[in-house]
This record gives sequence, structure tokens and C-alpha cells, in this order.
Amino acid sequence: MNIADYYRQLGLNLGATLGEVKASYRRLARMYHPDVNPRDRQAKDKFIAVTEAYKILLNVAPPQTELPYNYTPTSTTNKKSKSETGYPKTSPPKQTKVRVNRKQEKDKNQFHTSEVEKQLKQNYYLHLKQLLKYKRYPRAVALVEGLAQRMPQDWEVRQWQAIAYQRWARHLISERKLDKARNYLKKALKTDPQNRALSAEVEHDFRQLEKIY
Repeated sequence: MNIADYYRQLGLNLGATLGEVKASYRRLARMYHPDVNPRDRQAKDKFIAVTEAYKILLNVAPPQTELPYNYTPTSTTNKKSKSETGYPKTSPPKQTKVRVNRKQEKDKNQFHTSEVEKQLKQNYYLHLKQLLKYKRYPRAVALVEGLAQRMPQDWEVRQWQAIAYQRWARHLISERKLDKARNYLKKALKTDPQNRALSAEVEHDFRQLEKIY
């Protein structure tokens, strides 16, 4: 399964935050736990599936880093009641209605969407770096494939995807899983064919394969 499938197991959309993943898992685990459904095979299988998805997404789902879009900070300082000042409170000024046309509303929504996508991409990139650093290659590939589904036109994401394929292929060569390594090297070239540095690394890995064969 790819990363989107794990999100679907928990009833979530691709890119849901870590907090949403935890909340959804707790709800589903209570619902399908074998102790609650002792003779229900389907419930047991569902519990196993959501648990597996949860374990994967713990290392993939981005943390919640943004405040809500309509968040407005409030201050409790300098607020005095009538009894404290001796003067009655004045009525707040009437709010002036501002008419927002459809184009302005659309531009605002597009700006907000782009900012959310930018933050999501940054979170995924940081997760990907950690997964590659600790050689968790299957999870790294699942992570970046999910991001590529969400952002299919983003050239940076395609570059990350190709790099993840190449890194995993090199690891597979070291484990003598040569056919699988060859497939991932081909996928790396196909995903980002214009990346000369990557192409040089892939060619080196192919030469290593030939030596082993």
C-alpha cells in the first residue's frame, strides 16, 4: 500500500496531521478491538489493519504547526470593569461592513491553500530526511509517493521521489536483492530523467549490479 491507503484505513484524507491520526486511531481501535468483538473475525482484521496504518503514519504524518485560518489573538490586559474605573463602559464602535467580491474571496482562499500546501511540503521534506537518514527506505518511499499524488506537478517532489528510489535501490544491492534494486533504479531515472547528478549515481549503481551478476 502507498501512504494514501494508510490514511484511508484510518478514515482520513492524505496529509492529515499527527493529531488527527492519533484521534482517529483511538476511535477505531475502541470500535474494533478484539476484546469488544471476541468472535468477530472481520473486526479483528480491521483492528490489525488500522493498527498497522497507525504505526506507519506515526513516522509520516506532519505535525500540526499552523493556527486556524480565522485565529485572532485576544488580550486580557487593560480590561477594567465599571466598578474598577468608576466610569461606565462605552459601547464598541459599530463595525463597518466591507463588501468582498467573489474574486477577492477566491484570491484569499487560493493564498491560504498555497500557504497550507507550502507548510505541508516542508513538513514532509523534514520527515523524508529523517527516514533516509535512519535507512527506513520503504517508509521514505511511501511518504514521498503520497506527496507526489497530492502535488503531481511539483518538480521538487518528483526529485525527492527519484532520490528515495535510488537510495532504496542501493540498499537493496547491498542486500543482494538485485532484481528489485534494478526496478527501483529504473523508476528513479523515469521519475526525474533531467537530474544529471542523480543519473550519474544510478549509472554507478547499475555498474555495481553488473559486477555482482
